[in-house]
Amino acid sequence: MKKVRVIARLDVKGPNVIKGVHLECLRVVGRPGELAEKYYVSGADELIYMDIVASLYGRENLLGIVNEASDRIFIPFTVGGGIRTVDNIKEFLKAGADKVAINTAATKNPELIREAARMFGSQCIVVSIEAKKIGDGRWEAYTDNGREKTGLDVIEWAEKVEDMGAGEILLTSIDMEGTKKGFDLGLIREVSKNISIPLIASGGAGNIYHVGDCITKGKIDAVAVASVLHYNLLTIKEIKEHLSSQGIPVRKI
Repeated sequence: MKKVRVIARLDVKGPNVIKGVHLECLRVVGRPGELAEKYYVSGADELIYMDIVASLYGRENLLGIVNEASDRIFIPFTVGGGIRTVDNIKEFLKAGADKVAINTAATKNPELIREAARMFGSQCIVVSIEAKKIGDGRWEAYTDNGREKTGLDVIEWAEKVEDMGAGEILLTSIDMEGTKKGFDLGLIREVSKNISIPLIASGGAGNIYHVGDCITKGKIDAVAVASVLHYNLLTIKEIKEHLSSQGIPVRKI
């Protein structure tokens, strides 16, 4: 079994890192630069920055964060939010990001995934999927921070983005996000068994056992955590020590 990545996720709105429940009721939890450095020093394998209102603030806000991170953070990091063209992708990679995450633009123009993978390599292209349960064993993909329906079935969409050349999928459960009640294991299992590219699970971690269960039962490659870190409920070190004690291989801090 390959080593599982523990990723710190920072949802950004303007100059702040925010956190909500079901991607709503947002509250400020810190500054991107300070939290990123804290999680980097404490042993995170990667960071994810998601600008949840990029359409309001424009990409300049996220570019500033990327520039700051590339000077201070020496682990891979992914950025997403408002990325709509290959030129946007080039902008962020040039600024220092290792990967970019696309959601809305990919649902509207799936060819963007293929074009971007061809130009920059699949390893740079992450497709972000926001999933909401719509029935037994069925989930719909949403965009715009869980506000807009796409009509796309999550499982079919995950298979398609892999076919189009995405190197990784960031899967966020809207139903569980911010609740601290645990991950949507049914969703994660269904997506995981239908794709072969790496899957990052996000949304729902509330305690150390949720993280372990997500990895062992969901069969994923990485887990992204936010609330448990922002509110000092857990540290990266504690998460990794627990996973290691369960026989799950992780990178040493």
